[in-house]
Amino acid sequence: MTDILQYTFIQHALAGSLLASIACGLIGTYIVTRRLVFISGGLTHASFGGIGLGLYAGIPPILAAAVFAVLSAFGVEWLSRRKDMREDSAIAVFWALGMAVGVMFTFLSPGFAPDLSAYLFGNILTITRGDLLFLGSVAGLLVVFFALFRHPIVYVAFDREFARSQGLQVQWFEYALMLFTALTIVACLRMVGIVLVISLLTIPQMTANLFARRFHHIAWLSVGIGYASCLGGLYLSFHENIPSGASIIFFSILIYAACKAGKSLWTYAQRKQIVHSKTNL
Repeated sequence: MTDILQYTFIQHALAGSLLASIACGLIGTYIVTRRLVFISGGLTHASFGGIGLGLYAGIPPILAAAVFAVLSAFGVEWLSRRKDMREDSAIAVFWALGMAVGVMFTFLSPGFAPDLSAYLFGNILTITRGDLLFLGSVAGLLVVFFALFRHPIVYVAFDREFARSQGLQVQWFEYALMLFTALTIVACLRMVGIVLVISLLTIPQMTANLFARRFHHIAWLSVGIGYASCLGGLYLSFHENIPSGASIIFFSILIYAACKAGKSLWTYAQRKQIVHSKTNL
């Protein structure tokens, strides 16, 4: 196994796993806390519109996906504030629009039809130095942003009315965090794909929440769990010769299931011990 570490694509995969774990661990904690999982799913699928436009116009698909995802995120945030539009309806509009635009312009693209499976399901072994630079930039900005504004982010995530009462610019923070959500989603597309990226933003946080309650504890524990999921998924992919994106998500679910079962057994044992102690008294 150590022999393959000399290959550049393996080194890129390991570096990309770490950077993606940092980005998804931080912004994913905000998403789960604010119960924005449906929004992240909408932005994930909306980014497919940018991929189609990029292929049609001859510009880098990831760059086009980033622009399309950010505009969709701002559109959802703006429409959801209107009294005549519900938030879930706004998400559905951009979700459907992105998929429709992506499919149409992909098939209108000149030349051979591109392999869409790389964008739908991802392949961490194909990420390039440019992908790492983009992912590293997003992860670095997220670390700085969360370090500078940790308390305002926590206030906005848990109670927006309380945040407003403290004089915080809640709308500014919400737009900024939606921007980071969109960029994180696009940055991880080459790793796990459009279909599975939402799992990387939620499952490690669910696992971390089994053991932690404070926001920053959940965030950094999610980073570690996410990286462990990526490493386990890469090993599973290498050993069984199966797609890496699906392997990473599958391994993250195994970690969650094992932690959930372990905590349940521990809780049962603790309760049984308490009952036994009371009986002896």
